[in-house]
Amino acid sequence: MRPLWSSTEIAVATRGIAASHFDVSGVAFDSREVGPGDLFIALKGDATDGHRFVAQAFAQGAAGVLVSQPVDGPHILVPNTASALDALGLASRQRTQAKVIGVTGSVGKTSVKEALFAALDRGVPGKAHRSLKSYNNHVGVPLSLARMPRDTRFGIFEMGMNHAGELSALTRLVRPHVALVTTVALAHGAFFADEGAIADAKGEIFRGLEPGGTAIIPFDSPHRDRLTAAAMAYAGEIVTFGRNPRADIYAREGLAGPRGTFVQARLRTAEMSFTVVPPAEHWVTNALAVLAAVEAAGGDLAAAGLALADLAGLPGRGRRITIRLADGDALLIDEAYNANPASMRATLAMLGQEKGRKVAILGSMRELGPEEGQHHAALAEPIAAAGVDLALLVGTEMKPLAEALEGRIKFVHVPDAATAAAQAARLIAPGDAVLVKGSNSVGLAGVVDALAGG
Repeated sequence: MRPLWSSTEIAVATRGIAASHFDVSGVAFDSREVGPGDLFIALKGDATDGHRFVAQAFAQGAAGVLVSQPVDGPHILVPNTASALDALGLASRQRTQAKVIGVTGSVGKTSVKEALFAALDRGVPGKAHRSLKSYNNHVGVPLSLARMPRDTRFGIFEMGMNHAGELSALTRLVRPHVALVTTVALAHGAFFADEGAIADAKGEIFRGLEPGGTAIIPFDSPHRDRLTAAAMAYAGEIVTFGRNPRADIYAREGLAGPRGTFVQARLRTAEMSFTVVPPAEHWVTNALAVLAAVEAAGGDLAAAGLALADLAGLPGRGRRITIRLADGDALLIDEAYNANPASMRATLAMLGQEKGRKVAILGSMRELGPEEGQHHAALAEPIAAAGVDLALLVGTEMKPLAEALEGRIKFVHVPDAATAAAQAARLIAPGDAVLVKGSNSVGLAGVVDALAGG
């Protein structure tokens, strides 16, 4: 097999100087992730300098390093390693023959990206590539591109932003044939005047579309027309998805059952019946978005339907864990990675469908701007509608919600995740359904680990 990159190819792409010849099978910028055969890129950041970890990278098996100062061992010397990473990502994009899909959205972009990978990889095993974890920023996107194998058939790249202009830069790196917006909701509201401004920022993804490319837009979004207007200047075609029959791709029917939700959907070129395993209404919409992108990219729709039936939740994004207790088991729904008002409402509704006593461990929603208190207090209604029996509220920003819940349901309000982890186990009983959700910076993953015995 040909290597992912040779030192000659890296030097040409980055306009660097190779100290010797070497081949690499992977690329990493985090020294903790370096494995045998990898290229380690020594990035300089505000807190640390990757050059300090070059020796560690070689000790872990790195085949070579990309540096801006000479080092002992196989290396390529460049003036700036961050610019060189961008250049390597661009070179990967230029050499690939893959159909490339870009994904963004306020809610669900990582889950949809993973579902898309599963759907496309099912049709061409081993020939689909996607950005790992949530590598969706100015460093993660070029890294994900640089890691793409030469013979990739489908590349799926997640792109995120918290300021206007960021997606515009990322999408021009990715140059997608298909650009998908999952949804628009209040997230990073501290950096935007309103939700319309967030929609404008998400619409930047269409600016990088390849000629004749496809823009995929949520039909049921109140910002549909705004997104459509943003896409018209760049897209060869615009496709909508949603529950409304006027959408290009929509669900005729969705019947929830013990093994998932059975969906009958109309696509542009076919009608499909398939099952979505995650038991939540928003996953029906996610599935429609996935099928829209598979269809637009020329993927195998039948294989995609089978893949959707096999989906399992991701850590922090819907993973379901059995909590072993002395007298029985409880269900833990791990949504600890992130939260905004829209995703909170969606997952609380999902909790409401579960059997048994319902416990919601909810962390603060961050970066919501001046109306932060109102957004937290407004969660009282979806909490009540879900039939939550007990809420454990985590973080000082949750004070308005605590006040709104006073006299309505039983709740406990604690200042931080460490306190929540100490209390959570005492609050849970056999048969409970427990939802854990909050902004990643709150640290509720630690609560999940404590409950799951991790």
